[in-house]
Amino acid sequence: MGSPKIAILGAGIFVRTEYIPRLSEISQLFSLKAIWSRTEESARGAVEIAKEFFPEVECKWGDDGLDDVIEDSSVDAVLVVLAAQFQVDLSLRILRSGKHVLQEKPAAASITEVETALSSYNSLSSTSLPSTPIWAVAENYRFEPAFLEGKKLMGDIGEMVNFQIIVEVPMNSSSPYFSSSWRHSFAGGYILDMGVHFIAALRMMAGCEITSVSAMTSNVDTSLPPPDSMSSLIQLENGRSGVLVTVVSAKTLKLFWRVVGLNGTFQIDVESREGKFGYLVTLFTADGQTKSTFYPGFSGVTEELKIFFSNVTQANLKKESIFEAEARMSFIEGARDLAVMDAMLESGNKQGALVHVKKF
Repeated sequence: MGSPKIAILGAGIFVRTEYIPRLSEISQLFSLKAIWSRTEESARGAVEIAKEFFPEVECKWGDDGLDDVIEDSSVDAVLVVLAAQFQVDLSLRILRSGKHVLQEKPAAASITEVETALSSYNSLSSTSLPSTPIWAVAENYRFEPAFLEGKKLMGDIGEMVNFQIIVEVPMNSSSPYFSSSWRHSFAGGYILDMGVHFIAALRMMAGCEITSVSAMTSNVDTSLPPPDSMSSLIQLENGRSGVLVTVVSAKTLKLFWRVVGLNGTFQIDVESREGKFGYLVTLFTADGQTKSTFYPGFSGVTEELKIFFSNVTQANLKKESIFEAEARMSFIEGARDLAVMDAMLESGNKQGALVHVKKF
């Protein structure tokens, strides 16, 4: 069996500026069969960009085009890159056809939708499908080298004492995502859509779950969906705590993680060098030494795509047996990230009341 054939559902900003360029870097790993969008204009716009790298890609749109993709037995996997409100229903429809799915984060639009989705997905094992297809969530922060380095550094700094995460993002009319209408009508808005990234990185580096949160929220910039600011106190299951402060109405860009341990501290900053953003990871040791590594660019999207295609290839070879896909990409991991953000938003609506995080 050769490399998997894939289709993309979605033709928006992220597909055009991230997915297509990243896919072009690893085109030997798959064959791109089609790109679908709700409208012909949107689909053709994305296909025109993709044809530079994938000249055989087909253009699909509307209900008939969606049916074509789902019913095409030659398509092994589908990348679902749509508004969060619509992703789960479409993902499940694709999964029921026996195709593997890589769905963009967040995993779902609500905790209720997560619970329903998991029930539907788990029931696929009792259908006529030869095996349960992979349902992966594209959380690129779990694949960024800087955060993988942070996970390793947890061993160097000794027992964790505390952590701090500061996020300042200028989400205004200069950002291409500002005009993204679905985020403006999405409960939690940009805070939730971005926030799952920061929670994913924290959970992976800490190596344990978040048990409870307390958060205060506000909406100062009314051109943004509420909230545009959130200050959260986070309790880990290992007994340690820390803070996450997120502002999406800032005029500055600042992304900062700092973890303090008994034997040292490490921090991760996003910064620009020679006009290119990347991650600076710095270890501060107990003897006063400092060691820094700069990771240029953001390679997590490419890495997660590589692993997904590898998983699909292996799963297709083991059609009649159980295949364990990469855990970092599992839908359940995405659900756990969402559960933390959901608890924070609930706490914010209750003026900072302690809220326990739903377990999945």
